[in-house]
Amino acid sequence: MTEPESTNTGNTNTGNSDTGSRDAGSTDAARFTRRVEDFRCAHCDRPVRGNGYTNHCPYCLHSKHVDINPGDRAANCGGLMAPVAAGIERDKYFVVQQCERCGHLRRNKTVAADDRAVILGYFGRPIPSRR
Repeated sequence: MTEPESTNTGNTNTGNSDTGSRDAGSTDAARFTRRVEDFRCAHCDRPVRGNGYTNHCPYCLHSKHVDINPGDRAANCGGLMAPVAAGIERDKYFVVQQCERCGHLRRNKTVAADDRAVILGYFGRPIPSRR
């Protein structure tokens, strides 16, 4: 994902750096910041229309390492987050991404717009451990 093409909801960057210490399975809904942003994918170069919850490209499942907590834009890394594994839990698909620059892992929910064939291509791959 590259820089957003549209406006956000008015939330500001806190300037904190991302330590990469969060586990791939961790989530913190209380720290979520909703941002409605359209973007062009930094991996496949396709335009993506954001809805405030969109955090990856629905075509190739890549994103950019820009958040410490979802939506805060406080990470300084900016590396490409590549999908490395996928799974299913409670009848919901998820994708695990790993930053190609710093190794940070993040687990993301999938949505109906995500390419199911691409998701299924990551099933059965081991989830890497943190660096």
